[in-house]
Amino acid sequence: MMNEDSTSARRRIIICDDESLIRRDLREMLTNQEYLVVGEASEGRGAVEMARKLRPDLVIMDIRFDDDSAEGDSFDGIDAASILTEEGIAPVLLLSAYSQRDLVARARAAGVVGYLVKPFTESDLPPAIEMALARFEEFTAVKKQADDMQDALETRKLVDRAKGLLMDRKGMTEAEAFRRIQKLSMNYRKPMREVAEAIILAQQISEND
Repeated sequence: MMNEDSTSARRRIIICDDESLIRRDLREMLTNQEYLVVGEASEGRGAVEMARKLRPDLVIMDIRFDDDSAEGDSFDGIDAASILTEEGIAPVLLLSAYSQRDLVARARAAGVVGYLVKPFTESDLPPAIEMALARFEEFTAVKKQADDMQDALETRKLVDRAKGLLMDRKGMTEAEAFRRIQKLSMNYRKPMREVAEAIILAQQISEND
């Protein structure tokens, strides 16, 4: 019986993969972990339209589809993720059998907040999902302070770097480091980008002393 107090029980998820067997297995894994699968799509454009309508908490999507190589009409999971992120619809957790740096770089530039390499196990899903949700929440907070999507992505990179420094220097968790940056931003009435830049600069000065 599903625990209504469980965090995962409240997570509504759309899954997108062009292989029906993978969608079936993924649905089963998510259901076992008490997530609610509210929709399935077999290609990126369909997933985008479904997400616009259903407003899920997360979209889990394969990075590539069979027709991605079609001449003049390539539209992969990263393209779909870019639209979902820019429109603020839902975070995207990409699934891939590929781990090439160019794909990871494209995914990051598109605002993707999670990346899981196949094959994965059922137990790999909850931490990846919750991390993706947490990072999307952070990105949404950053985007509110940014003038446009590109500025938000650049700010996110700086904030991620500053978080890493706080985690190393102060022994904070990722969530604690982000809250520290957010609190400093509010206390000093400075954008999170400026706070992140100050933390990075302080570290560089310390290293050069």
